[in-house]
Amino acid sequence: MASEHSAIRLLLLEASQNEAERLVSLFRNAGRAARAHRLADPAGLEELLAQSWDLVILAAPSEELDPAVALTLLRQRAPRLAVIQRVHPDDPDAVVSALRQGARDAIVTDNDEHLLLASLRELGNLADRQERSRLEQALAEAEQRCQLLLANAVDAVAYVHDGLHIHVNSAYVELLGYPSADDLEITPLMDLIAPADQPALREAFRQLRDDPSASELDCQCVRHDGSLIDIHLRLTPAIYLDEPCVQLHLREERAVPESLEEQLREVRSQDVLTGLINRGRMLDLLEDALERARLGAPASFAYLTIDRYPALLAELGIGAMDELLVALADRLREHFGTLATLARFADDAFTALLPQAADASLDTAFERLLGRQERQPLTIAGRALAISYSIGVVGLDTHVKSAGDLVDRAHRSARQIAQRGGNACKRYDPAEELAAAANRGNLVAMVKQALQQNGFRLLFQPVIGLRGGSHEYCEALLRLINPQGEEVSPTEFARTARDSGLSGQIDRWVIHQAVRQLGEHRARGHGTRIFVHLSGATLDDLELLPWLAKTLQNQNLAAEAVIFQLTEDDLLANPAQGLAMVQRLRRQGHQVAISGFAGSDQPLAALRLLVPDYAKLSSSLIRDLGQPEHQERLKAMVAELSAQNVLTIAPFVESASVLAQLWQVGVHFIQGYYLQEPSQAMDYEFQAE
Repeated sequence: MASEHSAIRLLLLEASQNEAERLVSLFRNAGRAARAHRLADPAGLEELLAQSWDLVILAAPSEELDPAVALTLLRQRAPRLAVIQRVHPDDPDAVVSALRQGARDAIVTDNDEHLLLASLRELGNLADRQERSRLEQALAEAEQRCQLLLANAVDAVAYVHDGLHIHVNSAYVELLGYPSADDLEITPLMDLIAPADQPALREAFRQLRDDPSASELDCQCVRHDGSLIDIHLRLTPAIYLDEPCVQLHLREERAVPESLEEQLREVRSQDVLTGLINRGRMLDLLEDALERARLGAPASFAYLTIDRYPALLAELGIGAMDELLVALADRLREHFGTLATLARFADDAFTALLPQAADASLDTAFERLLGRQERQPLTIAGRALAISYSIGVVGLDTHVKSAGDLVDRAHRSARQIAQRGGNACKRYDPAEELAAAANRGNLVAMVKQALQQNGFRLLFQPVIGLRGGSHEYCEALLRLINPQGEEVSPTEFARTARDSGLSGQIDRWVIHQAVRQLGEHRARGHGTRIFVHLSGATLDDLELLPWLAKTLQNQNLAAEAVIFQLTEDDLLANPAQGLAMVQRLRRQGHQVAISGFAGSDQPLAALRLLVPDYAKLSSSLIRDLGQPEHQERLKAMVAELSAQNVLTIAPFVESASVLAQLWQVGVHFIQGYYLQEPSQAMDYEFQAE
């Protein structure tokens, strides 16, 4: 049958040309193309059946046409061809009559939808029958090939059912020393197994019944002459001649001489054509080199892609291309000598592992190679060929996690050279790759690039006292701008930083920038203090405080100028680490704030343990302030905090009405867009308040 996207081969027995065209339109309107042939009477049907058809539709009986003759002929000459008989609505007996005569369906003439659905059903059935026939033929051919392979196999194979052989190949007969396969077919399998190993074999059969995966064991077999041989036996469920059975695969265990093992190892690690080591061996050597690089041993890796490889292969052919690859490998050996370990890494690429850093001297070595390739063409198949490379070089260091990462970096650098025309060398540049990844929208790359290039944006928002006081306060807020100039959601990039282990680095970046700008601001006569956020990743950073003290000293700032803010969630997730960090900060002279404070029983308990200097309220408390019960709850919470000398900060203040409500509940500080949105400078006029 034609596929769903091909035309249906349709044979119509229909006296009316218009009706035939209407039927074809039914299929076309349903999205199925039809190539139809109309027959006005059954006279020419037998001749047409010599062609291939997908479906036959017979018109309802009329004075001009009797479909019964056609049905009889179709049943005799094409019994597998689907036939649909159309009948008159007022003749219900015609349905049963048509089905008895061999029609697949009988459908009244005024029901086009039924006709279309039945036709598509029969076409689907035809496709299924043809696919089954194809698969049965393929299966028969596969079984023939399997039988041929089995008969000529070097390995000993047998099929066993209920402990008896039902088929063995010649290798099996030869291994066990029997005169013929007939002798083995009457010999129980257990008679061929040494008595000491028979229990293990029975257990293997039992396991195979419970678990259809293959089972293996080492045992001794008894040969026809009574001698014993060591074999490795593999048992696999199988079907032979439509019967379930077990396939046995026997391999004689022979001791391999040590010298031969060494030769085999060498062959397995070598590229047969060029004599260089192969890809697998190079990857093993790279892993070893990475371990040494982590201990300080310098090394580099180069990926050399042959320029215009597809065109060269098309021009030279396989034989001459093999000759070219051998010549290229010889030249690489000659050029690098014992300095480099060389490999044939892919059809179009060589690689080199060198015990030196990826520096300018290495660039020079590869540039000399490229120059020699150009000056001294290779003669292959009577042609002088100046073969060039696109070379990517990467240094081995502690930042490379695996050999696969190393190869990827070198390969990407080589590909960049190839895209520019080839015949050059490029050292892998992590900053360049990071920028490319950031441009593609990779958030981890954006964060890393911002850390390396001071690409974050630090903003400041004032924190205003409602109860008086002589100090000015502001909070440092971090923003990330993507390569398109758009601001990335702080929640999104903070989560990415946490998941990728970058939060600690970001904390230090923020502290350094905030302290530097605060120092400059206070040098102009301001007494501003700044709130700086610490992430959960920094709570156990024992090196933070010494670094912080030095950073403050460089800006002539006292510790009291920087107030560190920890989230309630981080403190509850790591209470012991949080308490230890708060104690260390206090000993160094810093005040501490808890942000996102919700006032539930659990955080109040944590609060009593930590006793912060400031508690920044959760946004949910501010959002629900319009409800009297929430306002009373907040008022009681602020009172309890004040009793413990904890000053409260209400963020997200965006209207005068919220400000008035916060005054009534006793909050000490407010912060939000109603006062001033975050800006890049500490420019709020506190004295105006």
